Amino acid sequence: MEKLTIRQLAEDDRPREKMMQKGAEALSDAELIAILIGSGNKEESAVTLSQRMLSTCGGDLNQLSKWQLEEYACFKGMGPAKSLTVMAALELGRRRKLQERMERPIITSSVDIYELFHPLMADLPTEEFWVLLLNRSNRVIGKERISSGGIDQTTADVRTILREALLARATQIVVVHNHPSGNTRPSQEDRRITERIKEAGRVMSIHLTDHVIVCDGAYFSFNDQGLL
Repeated sequence: MEKLTIRQLAEDDRPREKMMQKGAEALSDAELIAILIGSGNKEESAVTLSQRMLSTCGGDLNQLSKWQLEEYACFKGMGPAKSLTVMAALELGRRRKLQERMERPIITSSVDIYELFHPLMADLPTEEFWVLLLNRSNRVIGKERISSGGIDQTTADVRTILREALLARATQIVVVHNHPSGNTRPSQEDRRITERIKEAGRVMSIHLTDHVIVCDGAYFSFNDQGLL
């Protein structure tokens, strides 16, 4: 039986064309590997060969990343050049993951939040309101300034806060604002906006972990005080 090459596949099934049209996230692991190796062998296409390699390691990219040249050589058409290309790509993925872990701290307490925002807020003459975006593991995805205001207060739009969380696919958020006066005590408006964010987040399955008020040398945590 004659093999079906990538060029003979329907356009939507060709990995490179599919990636150009729909983006890399639309491709399966096998299709991404097929782009790396470029071609298969006389019996199978690059996609089929990639599927077979993945099947051997249970579809686990972590297992595939442990393969050496000898494991790849068990598959017809996987010479050193193709094998090293896949190995290099997997190593880049590992390094990227490691770099993200180093750049994205894990939030374990209100102290972590304060230390993250103190350099940004301690010396500001006006109030600013920020949202800290977290994943399920409490690792920081990002932080966004929602608004800035006058000397006494700023406004926080709940819809904007949740929109930022949804765009980042955050499952948890922390809201943070500063009191230029140096008084860490939350105002009634601080309490009201905290409840509004908490309730709106509950509807969207986004958990409000804390609301921290930052001053220079001190802070107030709603979570620590049992107000969430």
